[in-house]
Amino acid sequence: MPSTRRFGLGWVKTFVVLTAMVIALFPVFWLVSTAFKPYNEWQAWPPVWVSRQPTLQNYRIVFFPELAQKFAANEKGNLSYKVSGSAWKAFADSAIISGFATFFSVVFGTLAAYSIVRFGIGGTTYPFQFLTVRMFPPIAVVVPMVVLFSALRLSDTLTGLILAYTAFTLPFSIWMIRSFIEETPEELEGVAMVHGMGRLQVFLTITLPLVRGGILATALFIFILNWSEFLFALTLGGSKVVTVTVQVANYVSASSGKLYGVQAAMGTISTIPVLLLGYLIQRHLVRGLTFGAVKR
Repeated sequence: MPSTRRFGLGWVKTFVVLTAMVIALFPVFWLVSTAFKPYNEWQAWPPVWVSRQPTLQNYRIVFFPELAQKFAANEKGNLSYKVSGSAWKAFADSAIISGFATFFSVVFGTLAAYSIVRFGIGGTTYPFQFLTVRMFPPIAVVVPMVVLFSALRLSDTLTGLILAYTAFTLPFSIWMIRSFIEETPEELEGVAMVHGMGRLQVFLTITLPLVRGGILATALFIFILNWSEFLFALTLGGSKVVTVTVQVANYVSASSGKLYGVQAAMGTISTIPVLLLGYLIQRHLVRGLTFGAVKR
């Protein structure tokens, strides 16, 4: 009887896990599938799960919008596309903004987290005060930021968005890296200082190597937040600076509304940098995510 019960529970757990996997992976499947569908299958009913006539026209429109009229035709004739431009510039702007904002957020976050953990800067409630910044929804601060950035002439500039992204992700960076530094043995730093090392040398040669995995894991999460951010990019950007998320929203046709196939193609391509970055740091990522799992 107990073995039968365990066998039944095993099937229930397997079913729950498989169901969760299907729910989690279905949006990815639908995104990739829609990216290869022709126009007449984007909103077809019943839905077309996998197109029998796959096409690359959606990807062509992403990178060569001037060819939209040539590649996008349906039974009503050529569609009238209104596309803000090629995706190359959007990817370049997003890479510059997300890369620099992630770098500054992680560097400043590491220094602040080390000061909080080792020197008790700000007292015990200081980390929570930083975290409260993340509790405010972006819509609550975007209007004063627009006014401020306009006065400082930072609107529609790469510098302005880098500053905005850094400021908004810094509390998250401090909070994560702080937990990794707390798990490092402070005794190692003490021994190194007894042997003549200075505080800065100890930080660079002892602490940083120990928390390197945690810092890289934090950098990946910060990069994802910056890469997928939309509200700041929409309100603080403009015609000169266009990120990937804003570019996706710009794929609209006057005659047919949103271009779901083109948006899906753009969405599929935009996941590549995140996957590539995660692959490159996967060895350190696993170590960072499991850091502190075994108590000293």
